[in-house]
Amino acid sequence: MKSTVAKIYLDNFRENLYFIRSKMNKNTKMCVAIKADAYGHGAIECAKVAEECGVEYLAIARVSEGVQLRRAGIGADLLLLSLCDPSEMDELVQNRITPLVFDSEYVDLVANAAKKAGVQNYAVHLAVDTGMGRIGCYPEDAGKLAKKIVSDGLFFGGICTHFSVSDSKNEDDVLYTKNQFARFLSAIENVRRAGIEPGIRHCAASAPTLFCPEMHLDMCRPGIVCYGYYPGDFTGDDLKPVMSLITKVSAIRRIKAGESISYGRTWTAKKDTNVAVLPVGYADGLLRRHAGIFVSIDGKSYPICGRICMDQCMVDIGDDKIERWNEAVIFGPKESGAILSAKEIADGAGTIPYEITCAVSKRVARVFV
Repeated sequence: MKSTVAKIYLDNFRENLYFIRSKMNKNTKMCVAIKADAYGHGAIECAKVAEECGVEYLAIARVSEGVQLRRAGIGADLLLLSLCDPSEMDELVQNRITPLVFDSEYVDLVANAAKKAGVQNYAVHLAVDTGMGRIGCYPEDAGKLAKKIVSDGLFFGGICTHFSVSDSKNEDDVLYTKNQFARFLSAIENVRRAGIEPGIRHCAASAPTLFCPEMHLDMCRPGIVCYGYYPGDFTGDDLKPVMSLITKVSAIRRIKAGESISYGRTWTAKKDTNVAVLPVGYADGLLRRHAGIFVSIDGKSYPICGRICMDQCMVDIGDDKIERWNEAVIFGPKESGAILSAKEIADGAGTIPYEITCAVSKRVARVFV
């Protein structure tokens, strides 16, 4: 519905990138996570701003995301963080997407695709599992895999790992991250001992990028911080949220005391009141578990009453002079008029702001300002 839009503040995105860059070591490259449609913010538009800001790499999770960016004229290096299907290997090479590899079979798949396309020294990055338990070779096998990459005619462009609890300030988690970093450094040394230069060394996602300069190495991979939110236990005042979810009052109903609202009759009016109907629901990204949050109408907060429906929700506005078609802001930066940020909604739902912005569905038009 045109009444419901996600407004994307590209200037906030730009300012966040400049702030992040100011926290990075001078010669360290930046790889901005643009995967999942830039965490719901619009991959193409955010990629263009990132390129304007001098970002060297963009991180994606699907080959199709890379194809979309290339067709839009994005020329930055693309780093594929997830594994692709063998049927996608040709598109991977054709669109100059740098994959992560970590075992012999996958190295062969990439090498064969590069040979088929007539591309020599196709760059790959070796992924190392230092404790995430997802993808990556073990540190002690890094040298062997590095030799395999080179012998297959590929270019050893870099080596990376991913931390599992680097956004936590818990003492045990901090130690775990330090141990992961030490294991990663050992993997790098194993590659060097194999007679191969490790290329671009990278391990720092959002939290280490801002708070652990010793982990910056050759490249940082900031994610959620680019979109205005601090990760995990970390806080600050320098980042600006980039997305606001905005809708309009589509109807106003007079509800008498004792009458109930929405599915399951979970909310009953304690007194006569007015209820505003908003054309936004869980199919748009305002999930059922967010029932009970407050939305902003004319700068004042009002509670959602009853269960959130697929396409609509209801808000108790009391006897306030709210008019039909007035704007209602679900979440966003302060300049959007929002009462809540995606972080505050996430905290209330026991999740993270990444999920809140990614959940805003494709049927919600993105408006870039």
